[in-house]
Amino acid sequence: MSSADAPWLLEIRLFTVKPGLRAEFHRISEEGTVPLMRECGITVLAGGPSLNDEDGYYLLRAFRSEEERVELSQSVYATDVWLQKYEDVVPPMMAGYQTSVVPVPGPALQEFARSIALG
Repeated sequence: MSSADAPWLLEIRLFTVKPGLRAEFHRISEEGTVPLMRECGITVLAGGPSLNDEDGYYLLRAFRSEEERVELSQSVYATDVWLQKYEDVVPPMMAGYQTSVVPVPGPALQEFARSIALG
């Protein structure tokens, strides 16, 4: 199998935001942290408020390897922007989070991303 056929890793993050803070968490995500992740090279597929949990929030990101996932994620938290604007704001808004990583064929991931973009 060529590297083009190699599966990507889909990272699914499920956040539990403290009661009453989800709208602000969403605003900060859309206006700040997600654009920052993209600037650092992370493929962010989707994110937003959970439909089945009033304090739930999800984030879907894709990576070519586990090494890339760790490296790029750490690079976000090392930026001056994160440290100055978000380090003292975002983590205190969360009651907790879980991360699951699953392999997904590249073409399926591309189709998923395309269909999300089309709305």
